[in-house]
Amino acid sequence: MKYYAVIVAGGAGNRMQTETPKQFLLLNNLPVLMHTIKAFALSEFQPKILLVLNEEQHSYWNKLCAEFNFNIPHTIISGGKERFHSVKNAVDMINEESVISVHDAVRPIVSKDLIDRSFQYALEKGNAITAVKPIDSIRKNKDDNTEAVNREDFFMVQTPQVFKSDIIKNAYNLPFDNNFTDDASVVEQSGIKINLIEGERNNIKITYPADLEIAEWFLNKNAL
Repeated sequence: MKYYAVIVAGGAGNRMQTETPKQFLLLNNLPVLMHTIKAFALSEFQPKILLVLNEEQHSYWNKLCAEFNFNIPHTIISGGKERFHSVKNAVDMINEESVISVHDAVRPIVSKDLIDRSFQYALEKGNAITAVKPIDSIRKNKDDNTEAVNREDFFMVQTPQVFKSDIIKNAYNLPFDNNFTDDASVVEQSGIKINLIEGERNNIKITYPADLEIAEWFLNKNAL
């Protein structure tokens, strides 16, 4: 069986209050995206890494790789208009039976254990979606009011999201829908039951400036 890791790096960094896309911001003196790729390179499944980048960012990324002497093998693929199209561009490049992991470039603290567990579960069950239970109270809109709901009924979905190749390739033949918020929602729309596995609290998505400081703390803690 072959294994692939599709790293989706399409964020513009608008909520980071910076013109630099967040996947290129420095985290412990290394661009965020490099930490993410390194995490998958450590996996015992040794996936082929496909990096999906906006075409206008290819040369900048190559420059960063040279500057930081970053030489982990990976293939660069041009992104699309929406995340859906970016993932589809990568999935369409894979023409062999395989297990495909899709991961946000700005989740750089993902552990080897989580990557390996998700690959193994998807290999056995067809797909594996990482998720954690919310720890805060949750309310939902109802008419002109809000009401409390049981947080035990909800999950906060993360990446990696991992699928056997036939499942995800078939799903990405569907037409784009604005309700597709992640790969699991696309695959679910194709008629496949989604399997959740336990994610990790520290597998944060870098979205706001404070997230970089939190990610740095996790990185340094893990290095001890």
